[in-house]
Amino acid sequence: MLGHYRPPFRPPKLRCILHLSRFLIKMRADYRAGAKLLTLGARHALMMALVSVAGSVPLSAQTSGAAAKAMLDKYCVTCHNQKLKTAGLTLDSLDVSKPTAHADEFERVIRRLRSSTMPPRGLPRPDQASYDAAAGWLENELDREATAHPNPGRTNAVHRLNRTEYHNAIRDLFGMDVDIASLLPGDNTADGSFDNNSDVLSITTTHLERYLSVARQITRTATGLPPANPVIETFKVPLHVTQDERQSEDLPLGTRGGLATRYDFPATGEYLIKVRLRRQYQDHIMGMGWPQRLDVRVDGKLVKQFTVGGAAPGKSSPASFSGAGNSFGDPEWERYMLTADDGLEVRVPVTAGPHVVGVAFLRQTWEQEFVPQPLQRGRVLTNDEVYMENASVDTVQIGGPYQASGTAKDIPSRRKIFVCQPRAGSDEKACATTILSRIARLAYRRPVNDKDVRTLFAFFEQGRKDGGNFDGGIQFALERLLVDPDFLLRVQKDPAGVAPGQPYRISGLEMASRLSFFLWSSIPDETLLDLAEKGRLADPKVMDQQVRRMLADPRSSEALVNDFAAQWLNLRRVAEVVVDPRFYPNFDENLLQAFEKETELFVESTLREDRSVMDLVKADYTFVNERLARHYGIPGIYGTRFRRVSLPDTQQRGGLLGQGALLSATSYPDRTSPVLRGKWLLDNIFGMPPPPPPPGVTNSLVEGKPGAKAANIRERLAQHRTNAVCATCHAVIDPIGFSLESFDAIGGWRTKDEAGNAVDSAGLWPNGNKIDGFTGLRQMLLDQPEAFAGTLTEKLMSYGLGRQVEYFDKPTVRKIVRDAAARQYRWSALITGIVQSPAFQMRSARAAN
Repeated sequence: MLGHYRPPFRPPKLRCILHLSRFLIKMRADYRAGAKLLTLGARHALMMALVSVAGSVPLSAQTSGAAAKAMLDKYCVTCHNQKLKTAGLTLDSLDVSKPTAHADEFERVIRRLRSSTMPPRGLPRPDQASYDAAAGWLENELDREATAHPNPGRTNAVHRLNRTEYHNAIRDLFGMDVDIASLLPGDNTADGSFDNNSDVLSITTTHLERYLSVARQITRTATGLPPANPVIETFKVPLHVTQDERQSEDLPLGTRGGLATRYDFPATGEYLIKVRLRRQYQDHIMGMGWPQRLDVRVDGKLVKQFTVGGAAPGKSSPASFSGAGNSFGDPEWERYMLTADDGLEVRVPVTAGPHVVGVAFLRQTWEQEFVPQPLQRGRVLTNDEVYMENASVDTVQIGGPYQASGTAKDIPSRRKIFVCQPRAGSDEKACATTILSRIARLAYRRPVNDKDVRTLFAFFEQGRKDGGNFDGGIQFALERLLVDPDFLLRVQKDPAGVAPGQPYRISGLEMASRLSFFLWSSIPDETLLDLAEKGRLADPKVMDQQVRRMLADPRSSEALVNDFAAQWLNLRRVAEVVVDPRFYPNFDENLLQAFEKETELFVESTLREDRSVMDLVKADYTFVNERLARHYGIPGIYGTRFRRVSLPDTQQRGGLLGQGALLSATSYPDRTSPVLRGKWLLDNIFGMPPPPPPPGVTNSLVEGKPGAKAANIRERLAQHRTNAVCATCHAVIDPIGFSLESFDAIGGWRTKDEAGNAVDSAGLWPNGNKIDGFTGLRQMLLDQPEAFAGTLTEKLMSYGLGRQVEYFDKPTVRKIVRDAAARQYRWSALITGIVQSPAFQMRSARAAN
């Protein structure tokens, strides 16, 4: 901690915490202060800055308020009135001729009209032309009002960087890839939101503690100073990963199992690499019945070769055990089975900087010959398979440095930090100021002032004195920078003279940050800051150029795939999927990892190539390795490397909806779940999230009687819907989920379910239109591309703004989608539309109350 190792000057931990607390209190007071009305000039500038929300309204909206009211009175008010208040909506009390007075309620109505989901099946329903005319008229009125009186909404004035943003900021400041997940607390998410939602990004005492310790660790590594003490990091192979094949492109051909990890060695010196092997239920090391070669490599170069297994002394335990006799081997055999990996360690000299550490077994291409044992009867416990199978790596530890040889000079982070070197003591102040001013400008996302420089230089002088050299001073000043609120917090302060609740255009610097955190999940680069400081980001042409530049940067694909899409598509849940081996014996962790990688590469390809987002639904290609290709039934694919392939049968695969990641994450361990799949489709694809289940309602289904023919999932859910409490929502959720029933719980194509019943994948849209399984669901989305594009735009907009999309954002979403249609709904069209919208370029001042 800052106050524990340089006591004369370094502020104690409490002082740093108080510094952050006082900053937050001051900011809160600033926002509560009163504000004056906009001046005439400010009003003019505001109107000139507005991007038209509504644009040209659809010509199909050729109806009147009276006609829309007549339709709603005839088909909707029967249930949605002040007496019944169905779904909390009372249309008889609303003036349909003035929908802008109740925009939130009428946006709900529009969504139902556009999807033709109300009235429920079995009740009289209008024809499609009536649906479209009423929805079009309501949209027209609301969009006109939004154009005349834009409401850009408001994100929290102060919120911290989330863990991903912190990681990426360190990467862009110092050129380091730090495992922040192990150093900082995780981020909470509100229901249906992303982990960059400003409402949940508060700072806790735990955060303050970690920020202080992490700052020292990062800056010492970045400046090439060795850690105060040797550090040990452990890398674990997931339990259910099978290690019979080559695991990584960073491991040599002809190997199997193990792992490869890119590790940033903090200093030049000796490091201890220690391997532990996987064990079975008796804690015996697996695969010790025969000799196998284990290689340890650094950057592909062999540094140590071990032979493991095949040397167990004495008599082994029985290959199987039925309850009679002794189940143990000789004591020396038991000892070997418990400790055979004790010596799998090597100390190796490594230079500072990033290196690849690889541990893997030599792959054997012949079968071992074993001595058969007598057949044992009864209830048999067996360990012969684990004794004679392939050994597997459990963990790899990297510890050090030992005997560090001083400061590491030639590492990427030092090249980014030390843009100058003082030739003499008299040059140190100027050089330190240059280094610290440049990094502070990037870290604080604004020009630095004299106070910023004085503060950092004071820390430099103390660090120079305590550390005895120029580099030590820079390290200490950077440590101070990383705990500064201007780095840790994103602050949006209402300008003076803006009335409470009044929308205003955000500053160029705020725009630079908003843009970079949207597309890169990181801080602005020097190009963005230069343009912001010159006021050029207000120019739509310049903004468009920057969006294209940033999308071409690999950081955008990484952020939009690993941060946005991973949350939108629930990819972060894939690692938590549990599968019952009794029903799916061929499932393993390798397949689960391949599921996740496939979807990441697929989404990334559509982004990188700026394809239509509809390709997410209809693409006739995907990315597979041998394990995934075997699961999908795609021949001719070998090895662990993923490659793009054309799908042989687009009736069974194509787009996101046929990918194992989404299908397995919406299933139970032993069966599929039309409920989970239907809910996921409504929320993430159709943009109509169903309400949460009532309290006390379980998700269990009625079980069949012993000896009776097992009911199929459709029959069991029909019984579930006999509960009136469940019926309303499940009448919408279940039929849509049925359309994916041709995929089993791990995404395999099937014609029979887990109980052997023939699969019925016929689905039903709430308006009664039939959905012919997977292909029918896909075609329905392709027939109405604006629906899926609208859902994706809402998700992207929520992510980009750091808040939930509200009813007053709907006109903006509609305009973005209409404009994107002319560009075939390309990613860049949606993203540019969001960036150019009032919601992104403006903000509402804090309300008076």
